[in-house]
Amino acid sequence: MDLQAYRNVDGVWVNKTFHDDILRSAINYKPHPGDIFVAAYPKCGTTWTQFLALSILHRGEPPKTPIEFLLASPFLEVMGAEAAEKMVRPGPIKTHLPFHKVPFSSEAKYIYATRNPYDVCVSFYYQVVGFTPKSVEDVSFGRFHELFISGRLNFGDYFDHLLSWYEHRDLPNILCFTFEDMRNDTTSWTLKVADFLGKQYGSELRKDPALLHKVVSASSKENVNQVFSGERPFLKKLWSLPPEKAIKSLEVQRKFVAELPEMHEQKQFVRKGVVGDWKTHFTPDQIEKTKAWISEKTRGSDVMQLWKNCDLP
Repeated sequence: MDLQAYRNVDGVWVNKTFHDDILRSAINYKPHPGDIFVAAYPKCGTTWTQFLALSILHRGEPPKTPIEFLLASPFLEVMGAEAAEKMVRPGPIKTHLPFHKVPFSSEAKYIYATRNPYDVCVSFYYQVVGFTPKSVEDVSFGRFHELFISGRLNFGDYFDHLLSWYEHRDLPNILCFTFEDMRNDTTSWTLKVADFLGKQYGSELRKDPALLHKVVSASSKENVNQVFSGERPFLKKLWSLPPEKAIKSLEVQRKFVAELPEMHEQKQFVRKGVVGDWKTHFTPDQIEKTKAWISEKTRGSDVMQLWKNCDLP
């Protein structure tokens, strides 16, 4: 892994693919009344939740292309405040910011998705490999595991992020759920998310089972991968948008993206989306190190009870 790629920008750990000015504009964005945010630490089901919210809001018709998706649900820290200002509402704004850095308003709604730390580590590993230059030879899981528990990677320490949101989980404009619960009972959680977005959405889905099935299917892993099966990186296509849709702040990324070195191969956009994949990756020593890290970071918190039924070490 490229350990030199990460740095701290105004209290947020990110790698050099994030532009300082765009990140700062994200932190300073002023939410509109009625804004919807999908927040999560990386690899906790963010994209799935975005698709689910869009499917609910648009009657089972989420975007069909990566560009449509990025414009309908902009990634705040990558695309900046301008993208959030220009987006067509209603739609969710994606953010990986911890609670104390996220643009917060009592008039906005926040859906926070989380996932057990073992599976997050594995899923994050495969994403980071795809953003690691081929000049970096050691892209082993063991090397990434050390980086993960150090917290010196995109959006910092997993538990610092999770606990920042978990402490506010009872606020009326925050809905928290786990990836595992959503996987276990997607239909029930779809209805809960719909109710949270607006009682009319939940009511409509309960009255129309066919629409509910359509919404769940539209946000499936298979559909998400189909949408994102085209050319990457998607950012390049944002520069050729017509003037009325163009995001001027992204121009600062053009030179940087053009100069990116050749990266290690990245797999499909949404990889497995399963629970328990950690069992095929962690060594006994890595499990013990992870348990010690969890014990230290969660002292005084009951947060790990979220996964009491997940057969974690």
